[in-house]
Amino acid sequence: MSFVLDDVGLTHTNGFVALSGIGLSAAQGESIALIGPSGAGKTSLLTVIGTAHLPSSGRMQVLGQALPSAPASPTARQLKALRSLIGTVHQCAPIALRQRVVTAVLAGRLGQWPLWKALASLAYPQDIAGAREALARVQLEDKLFARCDQLSGGQLQRVGIARVLYQQARLILADEPVSALDPALSLATVQLLVQEAAARQATLVASLHAVDLALGCFARIVGIRDGRIAFDLPAAQVSQAQLQALYAHADGSAAALPTLGSMGSAAPQLVPAPAAEVITCR
Repeated sequence: MSFVLDDVGLTHTNGFVALSGIGLSAAQGESIALIGPSGAGKTSLLTVIGTAHLPSSGRMQVLGQALPSAPASPTARQLKALRSLIGTVHQCAPIALRQRVVTAVLAGRLGQWPLWKALASLAYPQDIAGAREALARVQLEDKLFARCDQLSGGQLQRVGIARVLYQQARLILADEPVSALDPALSLATVQLLVQEAAARQATLVASLHAVDLALGCFARIVGIRDGRIAFDLPAAQVSQAQLQALYAHADGSAAALPTLGSMGSAAPQLVPAPAAEVITCR
């Protein structure tokens, strides 16, 4: 298994319960989309799987490493080794704006390189060809030596994706990875992540705002609401009723489902499917 979460909960220091009773697992090579309303707990779940936060309760295993609940934490060395195998695409990429794009991409392997090589790469990029290849896959090869503060928000988001592609992680976690992209580029980028995971038998877990993008590109859909799993189903089995319940307002009234089309007027054409309208991702 790539990861296993057993009755996992996460409570922040201010007492806010972000996750409760989470039971979720994925075989190596699976691709899973997380959907749900804002504040449902999707980002919290990704941070727990990625070991950025250890759970407050329950048990978990990630890439064969058993991780006890806090405060019985694993050693810093254990976590560093594990995190070098996990690639995270952030909604707002944590990239130093004064550095060059090539340096930001090569940072994907800093956890895998010896210290001397990591330090040397800060002065002179150690694998320019590898960085250029990763950037080409997100249509940014012309920005190789640009400074990050010269890029738009969408370009920075794609630099973050290129960094994870270069890392060649065994587990890819993507938190709203296309939130700053237009609809057509969003579809192409999600396709790229799914194809990358499939080609290397890496596990991909992505939280997505657009329901149709999730249903069209992922075989497995996990609905999250109020810090709990509402459903965990193959995409073809997710019903319209389940989606409406997932996104309903607090008073139970129906809410419009967020779709790729709502992100802009240039959305790819939608096609009908049994559960809902979805995008053809292939």
